[in-house]
Amino acid sequence: MEKEGFIKYLQGKDLAFKTITEYVRLTELFFAKTKKEDVQISKPDVLNFLDYLKNKGLQNVTRQLSLNVLNHYFSFLYENEKIAKNPCLFLKIRGIQRKKLYKIYTPEELEQIFDAYEQLYVQNPDNHYKYEKQQQYAVLSRERNALIVSILINQGIATNEIDKIEVSDVDFRNATLKIRGGKKLNNRTLPLKATQMGLFMNYLQKTRPQLLEEQKIESEKLFLLLPAVRKNKAKDDSFMPVLFNLTKQVKSIEKQFINFQQVRTSLIAFWIKNYGLRKAQYFAGHRYISNTEKYIGNNLENLIDDINKLNPFDF
Repeated sequence: MEKEGFIKYLQGKDLAFKTITEYVRLTELFFAKTKKEDVQISKPDVLNFLDYLKNKGLQNVTRQLSLNVLNHYFSFLYENEKIAKNPCLFLKIRGIQRKKLYKIYTPEELEQIFDAYEQLYVQNPDNHYKYEKQQQYAVLSRERNALIVSILINQGIATNEIDKIEVSDVDFRNATLKIRGGKKLNNRTLPLKATQMGLFMNYLQKTRPQLLEEQKIESEKLFLLLPAVRKNKAKDDSFMPVLFNLTKQVKSIEKQFINFQQVRTSLIAFWIKNYGLRKAQYFAGHRYISNTEKYIGNNLENLIDDINKLNPFDF
């Protein structure tokens, strides 16, 4: 096995260190089992190895991932003219049933969800409030919440990043929004859609000044909370109740909606497919590309867990 060359080949594909390590480990397991040189490997050898994994109790998904790894290795050899043909070509594992934990939305579907949300909860809301102050606060919170939902659906940021956005993070000239990271996520600057510009301008020019006046304290934060209408209501400086309420509202519109992490997952999957891992990593704010790789359809963790059960010298 040409280990060093294979590692460089995988590094050229921008794979994470952990991924590369497992790819090399599984390839070494294959050669330990077959006991043949690279140029001697044929399609029956690969099939025999897949049968060996099956007899060891590994599931079809793991066997398919293993086949994908071997295909990488023999593609590397073929591209470097070390072998005449790739023995993994046209091989696949039949009978794989992939488990989908929840619906993955397309950007178009997410846009439809926002349009429905805006129509129901912003433009035509239920205005049955007892106090005039409640009615005023309801209008302000609806306009604020519309912008929050728009950012979550279009920029795919984590919900705990909403409260960190400041007014200065909005750049109308370049149509961008700066997202402030934290312990787990990086700072990044994300593009705004043309359809969002009106929401931002309305909120900053009209809604936020009124929220600021009601709050009676200076703040650079983009999104502000409203004070309690009733004096005996406990003060809550967290945005969690707002996000919880928004989740309930979106659920009432879209039955397959679970939470805003589902939205973020959908967008990361879209970014990976259309822009590649590195750009998806930046948009998502992930510190390590391995975190982005978890959103790829075939999860490497299944392969790692199963392969770690095998002793390469115990056949």
